[in-house]
Amino acid sequence: MNNKKLHPNRSEQDQFIDHCRTLGLKLLAENYQQMIDTAIEQNKGYYDFIGHILQLEAAAKLERRIEYRIRTSRLPAPLKLLADFDFDFQPGLNRKLILDLATLRFLERNESILFIGDNGTGKSHLAQSLALIACQNSYKTYYTTCSDLINDLNMGAYEKTLEKRMKKYINPDLLIIDEMGHDRLELQMVKEAHLLFKVIDQRYKDNKSLIFTSNIEEPEWAGFLGDPISTSAILDRIFHHSVIVRIKGPGYRKHQGERLQDQYGNDEEEDTP
Repeated sequence: MNNKKLHPNRSEQDQFIDHCRTLGLKLLAENYQQMIDTAIEQNKGYYDFIGHILQLEAAAKLERRIEYRIRTSRLPAPLKLLADFDFDFQPGLNRKLILDLATLRFLERNESILFIGDNGTGKSHLAQSLALIACQNSYKTYYTTCSDLINDLNMGAYEKTLEKRMKKYINPDLLIIDEMGHDRLELQMVKEAHLLFKVIDQRYKDNKSLIFTSNIEEPEWAGFLGDPISTSAILDRIFHHSVIVRIKGPGYRKHQGERLQDQYGNDEEEDTP
């Protein structure tokens, strides 16, 4: 590269940095001198130099976008990775199906996923892992528990802010409603079930995907939500375009507890003379 004007004056530097920030080139604004020095050392041509900068900026922008998607998704910490799921613990689970869902083709096809199983069988882990993969692929994602969603919308109905609150559940490309049946809701008004229906129905009309986890089977939903009519409509819309994943197996927390107990038992046996 031509070594002319390698060290601009202070005014030119400030102007250059302002232009970078205006264009959203944050990496270039912070590291331009190092990039220039590296290009000189490697004797890069102008095209390669500019191409390298654009490649770095694109990668940095994608990383910031993913971080933003994860942060605004409200996924609980620590984040659940699909790689950390113990498929050997649930041998009855169709591993190939889960890996196929992880390709996110269900989002492209506007399909939903319904995980049904007892507490501790891994439903929430799988749901949150798929949501994290969606964030990493730049899909706008939002996580909530079923009880939090209904309580939030019920408060919105009381405060006359329902439509505003509805948007955070309607707008995302993927909505995760976790722990349906985990804590039995104290429903005082039938309309609370109808609020859940409003979310499900609007996303159904908009052809937007949903991941739903529940530890209760379909016949019990009406008793849980307290409104058979709204429940029937919710079930109809959820099951229409959903991949149903039933997990029938032992609870993971109990399994870990038993392994820990066995470990201590083995340690005691080794210490016995």
